[in-house]
Amino acid sequence: MSTPTLGLRANWKQFTLLVIVNAFVGGMVGIERTVLPVLAELEFGIASHAAALSFIMAFGVSKALANYFTGRLAGRYGRKALLITGWVLALPVPFLLIYADAWAWVVAANILLGIHQGFAWSSTVVMKMDLVGEKDRGLAMGLNEFAGYIAVGLMAFLTGYLAAHYGPRPVPFQLGIAIAVTGLLLTLLWVKDTVHHVAMEGVTSAITKLKHLFVETSLTHRTLGSITQAGLVNNLNDGMLWGLLPVLLLNEGLGPERIGFIAAVYPAVWGIGQLFTGKLADHVNRRSLLIIGMVLQGLAILSLPFVRQEGAYIALSAALGLGTALVYPTFLAVLAAHTHPQQRSEAVGVFRLWRDLGYAIGALLTGLIADRFGITASILAIGVVTVLSGIVVWLRMPSERKCLEPADLKPLLNKPGVRVVDVRSPEEYASGHLPQAINIPLPELLERARSWSPRERIITVCAKGGGRSAQAAQVLRDMGFGRTWWLCGGAVGWR
Repeated sequence: MSTPTLGLRANWKQFTLLVIVNAFVGGMVGIERTVLPVLAELEFGIASHAAALSFIMAFGVSKALANYFTGRLAGRYGRKALLITGWVLALPVPFLLIYADAWAWVVAANILLGIHQGFAWSSTVVMKMDLVGEKDRGLAMGLNEFAGYIAVGLMAFLTGYLAAHYGPRPVPFQLGIAIAVTGLLLTLLWVKDTVHHVAMEGVTSAITKLKHLFVETSLTHRTLGSITQAGLVNNLNDGMLWGLLPVLLLNEGLGPERIGFIAAVYPAVWGIGQLFTGKLADHVNRRSLLIIGMVLQGLAILSLPFVRQEGAYIALSAALGLGTALVYPTFLAVLAAHTHPQQRSEAVGVFRLWRDLGYAIGALLTGLIADRFGITASILAIGVVTVLSGIVVWLRMPSERKCLEPADLKPLLNKPGVRVVDVRSPEEYASGHLPQAINIPLPELLERARSWSPRERIITVCAKGGGRSAQAAQVLRDMGFGRTWWLCGGAVGWR
């Protein structure tokens, strides 16, 4: 067996295949995004908002639990096995939705759909992280989420169109049969597992393993806990939009086709936007992207009850999509950057457990508020919570440092309390280095740093900057060394 190579270019064939597979995963959700909330009122006569949103609660809880167990089982059974399992569970879903004669069958279909999404989407996310390594991880997550959510948007629009012309059943859900069969065949025939890529990256990683992974990812780690709460709130508001936006638009007198178009703008902008925001997350302060994205979502939601024109609904739907596009690939890029490769799948599972519980919490909370105080109060409450989530990220998550320019380093070199660390191998260090730099290879950095004072200013150096040195700086900041930078251009740029 040949030695696996990390990187987007080196693995572009498998990466592209996984992007396509994830588009099919997203399409499975899109087939019911527009139709089911309307179906609840028109065919099943469900008047209670909380009861109508029960399908989203079932979806959210089952997907959240599946995410968690996918993370725990991926290392034991392999990513591909769980991806196949997810597709097998998707096969009955369209048939249940077509032939359901009671709302309980719709809820049962969404339990299966949630498990499918947890197994399949989580597997494709982790496999892409495994393939690309650190450099292009934001871009990789942007491409992954783009494929999934552009498919959600396209299917939401298409099923709305079909429902307007052929009725809500069976034609819109027949698309799901073709999606599930195609996704399963692609996975069985061509997808390859990525466990060997994980093993190779784990040998060179300097990131310390979390001692209490579930608790730290959920809450106590300042960075991971910040993105976990934001992920939960993001899907909490998505659960509200999924269930109440079509009803709000129906009450405004819009038909299924126009509702389908407006509902599709949000995931479409969300999907397309991630082509750019994912790459952006590799180059700018990711904390800023999270703050802007969450606040933008919240403000757009707060504006929904106060507009009446179709164009205004489209603009707000687009703003929601842009805000979500800013945060979604950034969540995953930050998560991968702050967890050891061997714990990555489990950390992703914990994050996605809480994030997708947001669907269930959002559906339950908004349904109860809507039944008691009306749809407007429900929407406003979720808008406020979303803005507050962005403020929590601003107050709690440590800011990511940019690199230090050589011109800014030179005045610091002879000052006390400044440590320059070259994190390359001894052979690379010997080929040329900064005169004041000490050589501590990346795998040894954690142990050596335990004896340093947290008040020191630390500058990490590698060959060209931005690779091992950026990773080393991040590891040191996670350890509590807040005054840490990496050298722009590295040793080559210094010369």
